[in-house]
Amino acid sequence: MPKYLLLKHYRGGPEQHRPFPPMDQWEPADVEAHFAFLRHVNEMLEKSGELVDVQALTPAQTWVRYGGPDSAPVTTEGPHPETSDLVAGWYLVDVESHERAVELASYISSEPGPGGGPLCEWIDVREVMSH
Repeated sequence: MPKYLLLKHYRGGPEQHRPFPPMDQWEPADVEAHFAFLRHVNEMLEKSGELVDVQALTPAQTWVRYGGPDSAPVTTEGPHPETSDLVAGWYLVDVESHERAVELASYISSEPGPGGGPLCEWIDVREVMSH
């Protein structure tokens, strides 16, 4: 079965369908509802056997490149990408088809936001390359 990454971005993707403020500006009850929904998604995917991995990421990042055979790695905190380029987290799923990955991404996109309505957040669906 193919594996897919369902990538969540910090306010990334095409133009927002339903604009919303950053999560640090949400009411505490809205934040809790959002994370309760994401826990529900995790449980649903575990029960169906489709969940391989799920992770959330902080916006902090360090760029690293090879420094040479006798040098330490070169690191920097910049250049700073657009917030849309920052990956907030992902689901790695093992599903029957691309259509199922899209179905799951659409469901994740319905996660509640401020006021309880669906965020309609863009989810980036990428197939994992096989050997």
